[in-house]
Amino acid sequence: MRLVVVSNRLSVSLHRDGEQWQIKPSSGGLATALAQFLRQRGGVWIGWPGITNQDAAGLEAPLADAAGRFGYDFVPVLLSDEELQGFYYGFSNEIVWPLFHDLQSRCNFVPEYWASYRSVTEKFADVVVNTVRKDDLLWVQDYHLMGLAGRLRERGLRNPIGFFLHIPFPAPDIFLKLPWRLEVLESLLGYNLIGFQTPRDRGNFLDCVRKLIPHAQIRRRPGGHMIQHAGRLARVGAFPIGIDYKTFSRNAAESDVTERVQAIRAEWPNVQIILGVDRLDYTKGIPDRLKAYRLALQRYPELQRAVTLLQVVVPSREAVPEYQDLKSEIERLVTQVNGEFTEPGWVPVHYIFRELDHPELLAYYRAADVAFVTPLKDGMNLVAKEYCACQIEGNGVLILSEFTGAAFRLSCGAVLVNPYDLEHVADALFRAVNMSPAERAPAMHRLRRNIARQDVYWWADEFLSACLSAAQAAGADSTGSLRDPVEEASEGLYAWTT
Repeated sequence: MRLVVVSNRLSVSLHRDGEQWQIKPSSGGLATALAQFLRQRGGVWIGWPGITNQDAAGLEAPLADAAGRFGYDFVPVLLSDEELQGFYYGFSNEIVWPLFHDLQSRCNFVPEYWASYRSVTEKFADVVVNTVRKDDLLWVQDYHLMGLAGRLRERGLRNPIGFFLHIPFPAPDIFLKLPWRLEVLESLLGYNLIGFQTPRDRGNFLDCVRKLIPHAQIRRRPGGHMIQHAGRLARVGAFPIGIDYKTFSRNAAESDVTERVQAIRAEWPNVQIILGVDRLDYTKGIPDRLKAYRLALQRYPELQRAVTLLQVVVPSREAVPEYQDLKSEIERLVTQVNGEFTEPGWVPVHYIFRELDHPELLAYYRAADVAFVTPLKDGMNLVAKEYCACQIEGNGVLILSEFTGAAFRLSCGAVLVNPYDLEHVADALFRAVNMSPAERAPAMHRLRRNIARQDVYWWADEFLSACLSAAQAAGADSTGSLRDPVEEASEGLYAWTT
């Protein structure tokens, strides 16, 4: 079956350089994780190309060239400036993003955002219907397109459709604050398979179904749960996303990366490098991390001149005032720490605000003695896995927030921390820096073995196999209609009228 991936953004970014189009792979975790898989399998990627309607003239030729370069086709969904503001910046990132990260105080529940979200979802559905073939398998990605299956089924699309949520799914007491909660939930039940990063996220979703849709029937099956609702059958499962472990590990050992690693270590010959790599976002906990680092330097003076924090922040949504404020706060804290502790020949924090090229990123991963990965909440966090894959010498230490999806699998070798507890993080940092090689090597070996076993190809194969199985269980014609009756009805804790 041909695979059709649908996401908010294409896996390539486009911009004009004079009269010429420039195309490069996107740097997001989703694009990085899926591009290699789709390149090997072949198929289509549908999404917004990163430009608005008025700038899209002549887009067909560069996208056709990109298809030849990357090994799969690109189909754009063009949005106006108004649609982009309401759908992406509004509903997706001022409502869903903070709400699903348990930061409901940051939500802006503007009714016009919901109207824009519905309108853009209809536009995506039109493009998908005009693109797919009868035997295609559809894989819809992430929170921007939770409602797409409902619109596709209304148009009579009978293909198997899977949905994967890359961010966390909140507990009922958080999700119920969403004004359009019931429609979002019922739209999700239009998919044959609904996939989450962790069993915790899957459990939160099932709890929301029980509370909001008390007549839905749920029963446990091997590998997941089945939900019957409105004559349809949907499977729900946990599928932790991986990385292309072999490629990261192999590329980290290449000669140009090795030369960069040697240059980094020559620049800081007598200190341990603590590395943070994050997109500019309030969920990443960068200010809290800097405060914990400052506290560690205060509580453990022996760390001074013995460690250096290299904090990389990748620009994101810089036009949004809230993100501008976050950038200013990070820079203020970096200045405070450096002003308090800098000595001749030693600067405690080196701050980089730009996107790194791939060999440079791999070199920092490999050179770092400690990875400082402390988001306040994260669906998975692929930085943690990429760091371990690049630790080919096997002597690094991973400090990891317990509120990441990655913590579910990487507790076998990581130092887990509560990012809200600054004293705990500071103590953990001191402990990590002082771990002996005899402690570091076995822990990193366990982490690398775990990540290698469940890589991006394992993730994709597990999800797509489960999606086809779910479609078959729902009916031989893959419409999603129920053929396998559910006998055990779940009881809603309370009924809601909406």
